[in-house]
Amino acid sequence: MTPSFQLHPRLQADCIPVGRFELCQLLLMNDSQYPWFILVPQVDGLRELYELGKAQQQVFMEESSYLAEQLAVLYQADKMNIAAIGNLVPQLHIHHIVRYQTDRAWPAPVWGKFAAIPYGDAEIAGQLAQVRNALATLQW
Repeated sequence: MTPSFQLHPRLQADCIPVGRFELCQLLLMNDSQYPWFILVPQVDGLRELYELGKAQQQVFMEESSYLAEQLAVLYQADKMNIAAIGNLVPQLHIHHIVRYQTDRAWPAPVWGKFAAIPYGDAEIAGQLAQVRNALATLQW
């Protein structure tokens, strides 16, 4: 992690901190319609994945793949959507969204489809416990 790393204010406002891997911070998007997680490499000034050094790119791929696999199993996903868009939030962040053929937005992307439905306090606690338990290498 870069010592001066700061999470973008929009991510701070829209997400719930889950924990940290070696390179990335893990966030839960505060939208209960989808199990939606975001990985943010904790390196200042990044906008694109290719801006990571080669070793960091490898660590990122391992963390992203591990996260996607664990989420797919935990939530019994029909499909994992993994994307780095960054049009509104320029800081590099990668969405990991569990999708179901029965979810509200299927088969379209989730962005801008419906207004977010925030989690309640009990739901947040349950989600965090479940995900932290599934992700053995996560620190919090």
